[in-house]
Amino acid sequence: MPTTTKSRTSSKSRTASTSKARTSAASSATGALKSKRENAEHGFMASTELIDNLQQVLVDLIELASQSKQAHWSVVGRNFRDLHLQLDEIIAATRGFSDVIAERLRALHGVPDGRSATVGSTSSLPAYPAGETDTAATVDLITARLEAVVGTIRDVHDQVDEEDPTSADLLHAIIASLEQFAWMVSAENRTPSR
Repeated sequence: MPTTTKSRTSSKSRTASTSKARTSAASSATGALKSKRENAEHGFMASTELIDNLQQVLVDLIELASQSKQAHWSVVGRNFRDLHLQLDEIIAATRGFSDVIAERLRALHGVPDGRSATVGSTSSLPAYPAGETDTAATVDLITARLEAVVGTIRDVHDQVDEEDPTSADLLHAIIASLEQFAWMVSAENRTPSR
């Protein structure tokens, strides 16, 4: 009997240390992870590729919201108020889109990673300049970032659509909105064509 108790204790120790190792590895990893099905869950489970593609869209959306907020705080110059308010609209929409993508990842048994370290190391957007930025420069910077996120979404779209048309439908709506924002923001610096 002492051997059995020792064996159980040893087994519990191994289980505890394996669990700690997994938790430590998971907390230091970046990017979305897969979860497992539990209880009554039997629905569609995304492939690693689908999770990775949606994760890339997620981090770019989070970074776009963050950079748009930085632009909102640092913009100065002509038409300041209009651009300041328009940036708030972009921020609100982008935050909403990031939540939609993160929750879609959860519905597909993925675990989204929106931590600042992950976003900073995996976003495809260039860094936003420090300091005050003139309205005309801000228009160009934000337009470029809106178009970059659309580019990310278009890059992963076909792979996403092949595996999960429902997720692709979400991407369509986000593309349409971000392209409209890009058009509206960039119009500030345009001159009429003749």
